[in-house]
Amino acid sequence: MERSEIRDSTKISLIDKVRRHDYGKYLLRMDIIKIRGFSEQTITFDFPVTALIGPNGSGKSSILGAAACAYKATKPGSFFPKSAIGDNSMGGWRAEYEIIDKTSNHRQSIRRNSKFKSAKWIRSDVLDRSTKFFGIERTVPAGEKSKYKKLMRSTYHHTGVLSGIEHEVARQIEHILGKDVSNFRVADIGGNDSFWVGHADGVNYSEFHFGAGESSIIRMIKEIESAPNNSLILIEEIENGLHPIATRRMVEYLINVAERKGIQAIFTTHSDYALGPLPSEAIWACINGKLKQGKLSVEALRAVSGRVDKEIAIFVEDVFAKKWVDAILREKLGIHFSQIEVYAVAGDGNAVNTHKSHRANPAISFKSICIIDGDSSQTNDDKIDIYRLPGHQPELTIYENMLDHLEDQIVILTVSCQRAPENQNIVKEKTEELIRTNRDPHLLFSQLGVEIGFVSEDIVRGAFLSLWIRNNNEYCNDLSQKIKTLLEK
Repeated sequence: MERSEIRDSTKISLIDKVRRHDYGKYLLRMDIIKIRGFSEQTITFDFPVTALIGPNGSGKSSILGAAACAYKATKPGSFFPKSAIGDNSMGGWRAEYEIIDKTSNHRQSIRRNSKFKSAKWIRSDVLDRSTKFFGIERTVPAGEKSKYKKLMRSTYHHTGVLSGIEHEVARQIEHILGKDVSNFRVADIGGNDSFWVGHADGVNYSEFHFGAGESSIIRMIKEIESAPNNSLILIEEIENGLHPIATRRMVEYLINVAERKGIQAIFTTHSDYALGPLPSEAIWACINGKLKQGKLSVEALRAVSGRVDKEIAIFVEDVFAKKWVDAILREKLGIHFSQIEVYAVAGDGNAVNTHKSHRANPAISFKSICIIDGDSSQTNDDKIDIYRLPGHQPELTIYENMLDHLEDQIVILTVSCQRAPENQNIVKEKTEELIRTNRDPHLLFSQLGVEIGFVSEDIVRGAFLSLWIRNNNEYCNDLSQKIKTLLEK
């Protein structure tokens, strides 16, 4: 996956802007008292672009709809209609909001709510905010939309305006789609409807011949660019109809427009490419009626949801723990390694709770293990397959172990870091020097890589992990034997 073009400084600045309440209009927090499968759940919008992830039917669209209902522009029934047949469970549905609206209160946030009572939705003093919703029907091909059928008739004659595309709109579309749209035109066909005309190699072609994703991006960007500052943008399945790279660029665009226009965006997705540009604070997973914040990959989410095609799922706290456990088991399990998968699930609490819920669920066919960090406050218990990595802070544990063996293993470390053997003195010197100056152990391997000649963090970390396994055979053999025993069962 390509690296995102959004700088970390931009993300930090936007997070800080939310913390300072530096918006004219912004949805800060939503408490779901009860809506569909959710009860007593809270979501905070700590970053102006929020991704909702989860398996089908997990409630992503319910969270999207509940957010929309905070504002007057959205009728609750458009997201949560009540049928005369079957819908007898909506009583007591309620969402509460913490909102910034400086037109109503310049100094502090405002509390509002939406609730379903006596067979109808009731909202207290609902606030105004420009809100735009883009559902999955946006990617239905133009030729299948009934409103465009009249354009196919031989008797149709267009008398409306055919206008060019605004420069900023064209520029943003080009960045996402990677194609020149400056000569595209939009036709007014009456009834507040429009129809696009493309242009390539001197030839015009109608929207009937656009790709579904191409058409949806053009329309979304045009609407978002024309939306007032501080608008709320809601998008269902942002990747629908898009190439993975275009998906990532679309999310980057939303971050860019949040920075330029103070716009807030919330979208649902099943794509890791959509998550790449976002900080961990911007990602919320919907899992079994619960909302969990943190950068869970879509693959990890599949495991948390109980959808794994391996014999054993191993849940760990974070990416470093995953790489550590992967390195041990790849070395020690041999051919059995293909039967397991390690998943980082954003926190020791998530790892333990997910593992316990899987053990208690007879419908889940695969076995699970949890391996927590050495500094975790959770309790390890061999009886229920919760184990602990050695040491305290994980990166520091690996690094300090190498320092203990530096004299006799410096040549292997140097070569493993892809430096020539004659550079061993430099590698030794920088390894020893860095431990004295480093303040954040999470950065040890990236910092050492820079110091010894701009070697990538992955290579340096891999070298240290490989030598740690060599120096800690007893722990590694014990862990791998536990997993082999579970596989045999």
